[in-house]
Amino acid sequence: MDFVSNLDPAWLWMIGGVLLLIMELIAPGFFLVFIGAAALATGFFAALFGLGLVPQLALFALYSIIAVMVGRKFYNVKATESTDPLLNDRSGRLIGKSVVAVSAIDEHSGRVRVADSEWSARGGPAEAGDRVRITGVEGNCLIVEAERRLS
Repeated sequence: MDFVSNLDPAWLWMIGGVLLLIMELIAPGFFLVFIGAAALATGFFAALFGLGLVPQLALFALYSIIAVMVGRKFYNVKATESTDPLLNDRSGRLIGKSVVAVSAIDEHSGRVRVADSEWSARGGPAEAGDRVRITGVEGNCLIVEAERRLS
């Protein structure tokens, strides 16, 4: 412990910066790299100019802000656009599908079977075993209407 207490604070900044960069390599999140770079720059300027603790902290804060701003500008990752607007909307993908009523459906309640699961439904009217078409979704309740049969 005596070694650390006699170590120049500039070296502590540099060691901390290198540790942060190593942590970014181990658990990438693309954030620690900026803080690590700010710590390295602070250590470099503290060693070069013999800065005290308060200027070192102010310099670290300034470098951190600058590093994050520069990183956001040059490494701005955009979400990949999909041609399917319902890609992650399971209930939205059900609209238009024909399903079977498990229990009687009226404007207040009912149940339908969708693949291997049952969903709450309302609309209809339909009796158990009738085929209904999903026309909409409200929360976790499917809005259905009785399927028209051609006779």
